[in-house]
Amino acid sequence: VGQVPINRTGGSASEAALKTGMRILNEGQVLGIYPEGTRSPDGRLYRGHTGVARMAIQAKVPVIPVGVKGTREIQPPDRKLPKIKKLAMEFGEPIDFSRYEGQENDRFVLRSATDEIMYEIMRLSGQEYVDVYAAKAREAANKALDKLKRIGVNGVVASKQ
Repeated sequence: VGQVPINRTGGSASEAALKTGMRILNEGQVLGIYPEGTRSPDGRLYRGHTGVARMAIQAKVPVIPVGVKGTREIQPPDRKLPKIKKLAMEFGEPIDFSRYEGQENDRFVLRSATDEIMYEIMRLSGQEYVDVYAAKAREAANKALDKLKRIGVNGVVASKQ
């Protein structure tokens, strides 16, 4: 199985990976993509990046949403090696974006299509949705922990999600 590395900072940094993804789709192959761009820091489903919608609209292909359950148990964020366990995958109905043909550069269309994909992933996976990019959430959490360390708070900080 081939993999396409992507610079997850977005914008022009990820352009090469999107071009490779387009080539794969235009060759009639299947492309798997994680719209969040990174692992969830806490098991919730975070806002998707619009590259998946842009590619689907440009290539005139449907998106098949997939809900994956059990990945955190297999490889929690603090583990280097995965545990051998089962996971569950649920495939949704293909989402047709032909109604947006020719609008692949409209940021509102891309956001709307991406949010539709993320809603289906949320429905299939059973995850709570957070309308923030995962990388931003991780960055905010790290800043909060750093602040606690600077003011001398030690121990466990617990919250209800």
